[in-house]
Amino acid sequence: MRRHIAPTAALWLLVGAAFFFIPLAATFIYSLRSQTTNHCCTAANYGTIVHDPQFWTSIKTSFILSLETIAISLVLLIPTVYWVHLKLPRLRPVIGVFALIPFVVAPIILVVGLLDVYSGTPSWFYAEPYGFLAAAYVILAFPYMYFSLDAGFRAIDIHTLTEASQSLGAGWPTTLLRVILPNIKAAALAGSFLTLAIVMGEFTIASLSAFHTFPIYIQLINESEAYVASALSLLSFAITWVAMVLLLAVGRGRGRQVQIGGVR
Repeated sequence: MRRHIAPTAALWLLVGAAFFFIPLAATFIYSLRSQTTNHCCTAANYGTIVHDPQFWTSIKTSFILSLETIAISLVLLIPTVYWVHLKLPRLRPVIGVFALIPFVVAPIILVVGLLDVYSGTPSWFYAEPYGFLAAAYVILAFPYMYFSLDAGFRAIDIHTLTEASQSLGAGWPTTLLRVILPNIKAAALAGSFLTLAIVMGEFTIASLSAFHTFPIYIQLINESEAYVASALSLLSFAITWVAMVLLLAVGRGRGRQVQIGGVR
């Protein structure tokens, strides 16, 4: 039996699609203009970006930072949120308040404070993006990752899962990795997507700490070459979406969800 889409629903779908695709189409047309003749159409702007070594260096730095931030956030927060839900539920509102702090404190204030706090740390941490910036981005992504994981843990019965796992002789690491983690995979992926988008687009902290990341490169191009900047914007959009798809494919390819019925 075929389902018919209501006219109003189809209208709103078209409006949403137009809102999303018209700016992209306009940017694409603008990016095809020649930098010298100001005429359409040429792909030279895309060639300029692709053959620029700074493009690949900056995108590599931001992508590695994204993966590092995701890994550190998951390693820190999954055991923490699991233990809070299992043993210390009264701390959930407290952690929720702490998770709101990155929303309240502006990144420009955050980076000034972090530069002062970490000023005495070793140079391999303070002077390298994979040290200082990763630590700053873990803080910046904390609310997104925490609230995603918190929703995932609230959607499952961790007490029943934990008791069933331990009754079969599993220890805490086995329970967390092989029973709990497959059941919160969707929440972990959601937090990872948000973290990836944040790190790939963060400008203020990287700029004030003098690290050359992908957003810094985009800003430098924007200041000098308008048509090339449009091409770069579309490339950055495509690269971010491809990275999210790859992250989704990796997440879906690991393990199966574990469901254990029963009443605690």
